[in-house]
Amino acid sequence: MNFKRMRPVLWGFLAILLAITPGSSIAISEPIPAVDQSPELSIRNVLEAQTDTWNRGDIDGFMAGYWKSSQTEFVSADGVSHGWQTLLDRYRKHYPDRKAMGHLTFSKLEIHVVCGDAAFATGQYQLERERDKPAGVFTLNFQRFPDGWKIVVDHTTAFPSDRLVTTH
Repeated sequence: MNFKRMRPVLWGFLAILLAITPGSSIAISEPIPAVDQSPELSIRNVLEAQTDTWNRGDIDGFMAGYWKSSQTEFVSADGVSHGWQTLLDRYRKHYPDRKAMGHLTFSKLEIHVVCGDAAFATGQYQLERERDKPAGVFTLNFQRFPDGWKIVVDHTTAFPSDRLVTTH
C-alpha cells in the first residue's frame, strides 16, 4: 500500500473518527502558525476566493484553494484522480473558456472543524451558463498547512441531467 497516496484519505477518516470520539486529540508534526480567524471563517474565505476567481475566469486562482501536491485527490462519477496538476488539467479540459465556466455559486454550505488542522465542508454548487445550469453537491476535506487551509480531497457529484435547468 502506498501510504503517501493514501494520506489525504486517511486524514479524512481520522477527521471523522476524531469528530465522534469525545476528548480525543492529535499530535501535530509540523508547526501551525497562529491565526486571527476561526477555522470556519478561514475556510469560508478559501471558498469565497474560489468562487471569485472562477467567476473571473481564473482557473489558476481557483486552484490556489487546493493543496499543491501529487497527493491531492478529486472524486467524481468519473472515478478518483490523483494530483494537483491532474486536477488543474481536468478543469482546463472541461472549462476551456469563460463561457464554459459560467457563473459559480455555492449554497447550503456547512463547515465542520474536526481538530486544529482538519475540517470538512459540504454544500451545493451551481453553474449558470447560457444554455444550462449544471449543479450538484460536494464534500471537501481541508487540512491546515503553514500557508493556510487547503482542500486535500474534493468529492463532487453532479445532479443527474434530468434535474438540470436548460435554456434555449
